Amino acid sequence: MIKAIAGAILLVAAIVIAGIVVPRPLWRSDAADSGTTAYRFLVLSNPIHTDLALPIDAETLARFAFLRDAGLDIDNPNVRYIVIGWGGRSFYTETPTWADLKPMPVLKSFTLDSSVMHVGLAGDIPLDHPAVKPISVSSEGRERLMGFVEGSFSGAAGKPVALGISYGEDDAFFEADGYFNALVGCNTWTAAALRQAGLTTGWWTALPPMLTLSLRLHGET
Repeated sequence: MIKAIAGAILLVAAIVIAGIVVPRPLWRSDAADSGTTAYRFLVLSNPIHTDLALPIDAETLARFAFLRDAGLDIDNPNVRYIVIGWGGRSFYTETPTWADLKPMPVLKSFTLDSSVMHVGLAGDIPLDHPAVKPISVSSEGRERLMGFVEGSFSGAAGKPVALGISYGEDDAFFEADGYFNALVGCNTWTAAALRQAGLTTGWWTALPPMLTLSLRLHGET
């Protein structure tokens, strides 16, 4: 029994280490990295989840104009970022705080759940906060990133569908493409977005620390 437990622990550790160390993509063409740094966005982390914080500018407002229809005041001069994340519908929509944690959403997150996009508005975000990682990419990287984020929303004729669910006045949930589980979850979505922007991540980054470590290891600081 002890050997079996030890073996299981070693296997999990090996998978985690490989997920961080093995680069994804394995190689990247020079063309994919071409262009000068032209755009900076943020990756926001908590112990289990990551979001992208996209700074407000004219192009971002144009791309996410549909947020107005969901009641989000993206034109408010105090708004500095649109914060976007992907996750499991049950856990994400029913757990605004740790105090709201319930067994069924947790169970669904370890099996299979429909996915949702969560969008919130934020003011100034301190760049030196340990949970904030600024990312700088080229204009081409920005375009690919925005395309990936937009493509994660689900809706007829390219119009995202709001669920009518929110935590408060400055956020909203939307239908999303794909299905969620703990192995392919919110942090692997964030990693995929970063790769679209031209970065290299670890092959499998299920938790925020795994993603952060892989970015450091592969020189994406």
